Amino acid sequence: MRFRNTLMVLISLGAAAALQGCSAMMVGSDTGADQFVAETADGGRADALDGAPDVTTGPDVVLGDRQVADVVADAAADVPADMRMDILADAAADVPVVDVPLAVIATRPINGAINVWPGPGQQVAAVFNQPMDPTTLTTSTFTLAQGATMVTGLVSYDPPSRTATFAPAAILGSSLLYTATISTSVRSASGRGLAVAYTWSFTTRAAPIMTLPVNLLSAGNYVILAETQISTVPTSAITGDIAVSPAAATFITGFSLVADSTNVFSRSTQVTGRVYAANYMPPTPSNLTTATTDMTTAFTDAAGRAPDVTELGAGNVAGMTLAPGVYRWGTGLLIPTNLHLAGSATDVWIFQIAQNLTMSSAVRILLNGGALARNVFWQVSGLVDIGTTAHFEGVILCRTAITMRTGASINGRLLAQSAVSIDSSTIVDPGR
Repeated sequence: MRFRNTLMVLISLGAAAALQGCSAMMVGSDTGADQFVAETADGGRADALDGAPDVTTGPDVVLGDRQVADVVADAAADVPADMRMDILADAAADVPVVDVPLAVIATRPINGAINVWPGPGQQVAAVFNQPMDPTTLTTSTFTLAQGATMVTGLVSYDPPSRTATFAPAAILGSSLLYTATISTSVRSASGRGLAVAYTWSFTTRAAPIMTLPVNLLSAGNYVILAETQISTVPTSAITGDIAVSPAAATFITGFSLVADSTNVFSRSTQVTGRVYAANYMPPTPSNLTTATTDMTTAFTDAAGRAPDVTELGAGNVAGMTLAPGVYRWGTGLLIPTNLHLAGSATDVWIFQIAQNLTMSSAVRILLNGGALARNVFWQVSGLVDIGTTAHFEGVILCRTAITMRTGASINGRLLAQSAVSIDSSTIVDPGR
């Protein structure tokens, strides 16, 4: 109603030019609704009826919203600017302000979810219906609890998606009910708060069945086993036996090999153990044929395990702590910062990587809680690149080539269906 009054004031002040020869007035309809009526030059009437459809009947032409707006604009153009602004400001003062209450419109996991993966990498999130004041989203206002026990973690806020995220500091327990709470102390960017605290709950899934180690069979007799070449940039330090097959000893380079008198194996000052090649005396050729076959079998075994987790971190596990289990990526895997594997001496990790495995320089894999390198298996279909001075843990089963950059080290095995290249590297047998 106030809008129509304003319209009439504007029209009355400048109607002659605005309506181009038409007159305007406010009248009442038979139903009691207000109409804006423009009398046309030929005696017809143009009506804008509150709530009426845009239709034409006889000499009366009903104006749509756009036409009414055009009339208003034309009328306003002929009113002095200072008077026009006063009239419009007065009208705007009576327009009601829609006060939308602050609300949580989505959560992750959803309320009542079951079989939720407990981690690592599990995050709890809430999406709001309006932008938030991030300073009010803290571990005091966004909490996660298991019963009476509060879960420690970090809270972050993403403005574009209006999403607050709680990232637990440790892996959640299995088969447990967790409750997340957003308190009434949170505020939107405009200062609105929740009328009541928002809570939702979810249940984590049962602990996975214990994963069995990958059986390396006779491939486990070597810390380095390659099919085409083993090369070193001296001086490396290797504890354990190394072998190449079906390639000959000439494809073992940089080691300054000295053949044993039996010509069954050779030695190197860089190897605390024996060096074998396919062209040495029996039983070496037969043993190596079996070993490379076993290496392929182990690779296939590792690749075929059912995964517990897929696509963790979208192929980037920076700073994570990983529980035992089978992890699968359909892409490559990047380890750009230290990675922790937490478990006992009997726990097993299998990492299935469809493309390359890349570890940045000076980064370390750390075993916690008694975890053993011999129970960690990296099945890699692409290349493996371990950065300068980085430290690796576990058995690498690689379909192609493995490269250890200058000063890199591993407590584990390098088993490649192509070549292995090391550079002043340290390799230690993890035991069996």
